[in-house]
Amino acid sequence: MPPKGKDAGKSAKGGKAPAKKKEGSGGGKAKKKKWSKGKVRDKLNNLVLFDQSTYDKLYKEVPSYKLITPSVVSERLKIRGSLARAALSELQQKGLIKLVVKHSSQLIYTRVTKDEA
Repeated sequence: MPPKGKDAGKSAKGGKAPAKKKEGSGGGKAKKKKWSKGKVRDKLNNLVLFDQSTYDKLYKEVPSYKLITPSVVSERLKIRGSLARAALSELQQKGLIKLVVKHSSQLIYTRVTKDEA
């Protein structure tokens, strides 16, 4: 028997391709779930000691903040938390900021308003 033409086979079967087996329906081990690594944060490289520009910025900007905490100062000036705590106590002694709440783990300061000065 001679080989059939390309369109001869299609018209006889209705043009449907044979159904493929679904992947994964067979037995065997399922693939292991890959856990995401979570959010990757950039490593902070905060200053341990003040340089002159940061020290000037501390005296110029920080007394004008409405809410002043060691964490806020640390984040905005890119300094370590211990350095921020020491700087805030210095600003308080000079009368540039006012202590609102003192707790063992959290210090909250605010700016000194004109009425109080």
